[in-house]
Amino acid sequence: MVEDALTESFLIVDDDEILRIHLSRAITSRGYSVVSAESGDEAVRLLHDFQPDKAVCDLKMPGMTGLEFLKQIRVLSPNTQVVVLTGFGSISNAVSAIHAGAINYVTKPADATEVLAAFESTPPSLTADDHSAIQPPSLAEAEWNHIQRILDECSGNITRAAALLDIPRRTLQRKLKKRAP
Repeated sequence: MVEDALTESFLIVDDDEILRIHLSRAITSRGYSVVSAESGDEAVRLLHDFQPDKAVCDLKMPGMTGLEFLKQIRVLSPNTQVVVLTGFGSISNAVSAIHAGAINYVTKPADATEVLAAFESTPPSLTADDHSAIQPPSLAEAEWNHIQRILDECSGNITRAAALLDIPRRTLQRKLKKRAP
């Protein structure tokens, strides 16, 4: 029973079932007590009875977003350290997550080692009070992030995304073949 009191508790909130299961198993194997939720709403319900030591949440989920969840966990479990997972790794997303109460962020795809390491270190450019030290994304990065957001909103449908971006489908396909900046 004493050993259970020493085990740190961990909450994983992500709508990607495969990632959630793999992270849960990997973090459990490292000695944590893990509870997972597939949405921010489900996680908030869990927080009424469960105060985790650490939590990791996806930034973009259906229903309650990761930023909205961060605001809720700050109220319901203020001592919980939170790291945000994001498939859209941009400076503006990171700053928003840090301002909402996250201690760090990790871009997807991520494994348990990266997630746990994020709890040990804070992003140096985001801890400074002077936000002028944060470099804005380059034009190529901003374009890539915008394309990825639109593509995600279209559920990967390239034809619909190209129409929303007002560019030819072939141009979008060429841009997607390039690596992220």
